[in-house]
Amino acid sequence: MAQALDQISTWIEQSARQYVCICTVHTIMECRQSEEVRRAVNQAGLATPDGMPLVWLGRLKSKHAVTRVYGPDLMLALCELSAQRGYRHFFYGGAAGVAELLAQRLQARFPGLQLAGTYAPSYRPAAYEEASQTIDLINQAKPDIIWVGLGTPKQDLWMAAHRHRLTAPVLIAVGAAFDFHAGRIPQAPQWMQRSGLEWFFRLLHEPRRLWYRYLVYNPLFILLTLVQSLGLKKFYL
Repeated sequence: MAQALDQISTWIEQSARQYVCICTVHTIMECRQSEEVRRAVNQAGLATPDGMPLVWLGRLKSKHAVTRVYGPDLMLALCELSAQRGYRHFFYGGAAGVAELLAQRLQARFPGLQLAGTYAPSYRPAAYEEASQTIDLINQAKPDIIWVGLGTPKQDLWMAAHRHRLTAPVLIAVGAAFDFHAGRIPQAPQWMQRSGLEWFFRLLHEPRRLWYRYLVYNPLFILLTLVQSLGLKKFYL
């Protein structure tokens, strides 16, 4: 987490125009299915392990220390830092009213946090003119950080597509963090997060939306990891 905060702070100071993908098993499986998603994640300035299975696998395969960078925690840590340094935040995404509520709650929690603006896009694909108007709206607000909450992989594709048109130094995709910190959806207890059982908690609360992600993608990820570990096949992202 500390390294991620340092890197993001450096980008803001350099006006770098980078974006951060917070990766889960869902992200990895979407990358396997789509070259466009894979390219978007690989072009990110920073791709961090959000899901505990990726953290465990990283610790097993890497010589370096691998720690979890959980999207909702990154949002809180960066808001706390921003209240001290004056970074301006724009919240893009979520259902109608969620971004506004999220901003209000974060400003109440972190006095001095500067809000550049909020915007909740429609769920239909935006026409080019409409997308350009949205980009202009965000740029006029002059944020340092744009939080993107569109869900995987839409949020990753959006950042990759618009990074060069947006003047903000950093874009960060955090998905469910919008709903968590707005109080719309409950978060799993800490012990479930640490033990890799957050998926089960979320499935219980949103079965219709999340069943495929957790009951199909998760077992398939385990199978593919086992196949590669046994040397039967290599998979590249």
